[in-house]
Amino acid sequence: GNSKRDIVRQDTESQESETHDTMKKALAIVASLALVYGQQVGTNTAENHPQITTSVCTKSGGCQTQQNEVVLDANWRWVHNVGGYTNCYTGNKWNTQYCPDPETCAQNCALDGADYQGTYGISTSGNELDLGFVTRGQYSNNVGSRNYLMANQTYYQIFTPLGQEFTFDVDVSNLPCGLNGAVYFVSMDADGGLQYPGNKAGAKYGTGYCDAQCPQDLKFIRGEANTINWTPDSNNANAGTGFYGTCCTEMDLWEANSMSSAYTPHICSVVGQYSCNGTECGNAPGTRYEGVCDKDGCDFNSYRMGVQNFYGKGMKVDTTRKFSVVTQFITSDGTSNGDLVEIKRFYVQDGNTIPNSNVNVPGMDPVNSISDDFCKQQKKAFGDEDQFEYKGGLKEMGQALQRGVVLVLSLWDDYSAYMLWLDSNYPLDGNPSTPGIARGSCPTSSGRPWNVEAQSPNANVKYSNIRVGEIGSTY
Repeated sequence: GNSKRDIVRQDTESQESETHDTMKKALAIVASLALVYGQQVGTNTAENHPQITTSVCTKSGGCQTQQNEVVLDANWRWVHNVGGYTNCYTGNKWNTQYCPDPETCAQNCALDGADYQGTYGISTSGNELDLGFVTRGQYSNNVGSRNYLMANQTYYQIFTPLGQEFTFDVDVSNLPCGLNGAVYFVSMDADGGLQYPGNKAGAKYGTGYCDAQCPQDLKFIRGEANTINWTPDSNNANAGTGFYGTCCTEMDLWEANSMSSAYTPHICSVVGQYSCNGTECGNAPGTRYEGVCDKDGCDFNSYRMGVQNFYGKGMKVDTTRKFSVVTQFITSDGTSNGDLVEIKRFYVQDGNTIPNSNVNVPGMDPVNSISDDFCKQQKKAFGDEDQFEYKGGLKEMGQALQRGVVLVLSLWDDYSAYMLWLDSNYPLDGNPSTPGIARGSCPTSSGRPWNVEAQSPNANVKYSNIRVGEIGSTY
């Protein structure tokens, strides 16, 4: 079997309400008109970013608090005609009157502000961000969200974590099989692509997303609507894919639920945000390893690496309670200018520091961190294609971290592969006793979004106490 992770992140959603014939309803149905990032700015709902505190730490001076903001990704927002209340995009189809072509659509359509708690289930308190799963409004259902940390109202917070460590606390106790609470860095533009002529909304409205899956479900890329060859998804009433994708290097610090977790660098052969089309996106059948990004990445999932009693409910890292996740980006010379040579992971719970589990896979060294040697051995042991090293390995990842990255905080379910690549056996035709196939103890029948949304609508994840600084200063 092809033991590759095959995902386009469909962080989507909301079911379209049957009727929205009044202006009031049109205003209220924000979520269902979403999945678009329109490039003009709408004025029907004021955009007020939830406030959150984070910390910057040194060994000598401790941690200093700073004020940040959180912004919702543009793809979730209501997009309507400029100055009006008519959807530019409904369900998974474009309004051809306002969107006959990419440029006209960007001129005609406005991206509106968000009711963070009421529509999207997003709230902050002090240093904590709480993301709800299904939020049912009077006229809309919203599922999950993708959010970015901002430095201020207009710019994303840019992190340069090479040679440093990044730590946050997380509560995954209410995340069942099939859900993914993700914390990751991507090489997005600080202004959200505001420099492109068609984009008048920018980071304040959550524009400019990219990742290593080169997602083609974004409605606007670089200020132009992704209307060309738009194809509605067969199994998701709110999503589709266009001609263009949006690619960039991605460092997954954390993809997890209460059953499984992974951390994974993915590198791309392009610098910063890149608009792909065709083979270079790597999303068409047979092109996965021909695109500009390494979609599989080099993942460390304790269960997949042969230790099945390390992470989970009541285990060494006990997912029924909050814990800290520490990630260290170790360089060749110990400075922020050296080559990235190792990505180390620790956990802290109840005041105890817990080293990451050691690899327990035939043919692999029993290490507990990500290095180029680990990646090469893992790809060989699992029979996976080694795109990670082919595209430049950890050195390339380090250069992206040095240039600066944006922090993403999300909660999503998976219409493509049901999250089985994270928490079950994957691919389904693989033998679970073959190294690399078993990634968690969830049943292979789990993770169907329609089931998870119906059975666990009140799932949520809490991220808190985000801190960055010198190695050894944040925990």
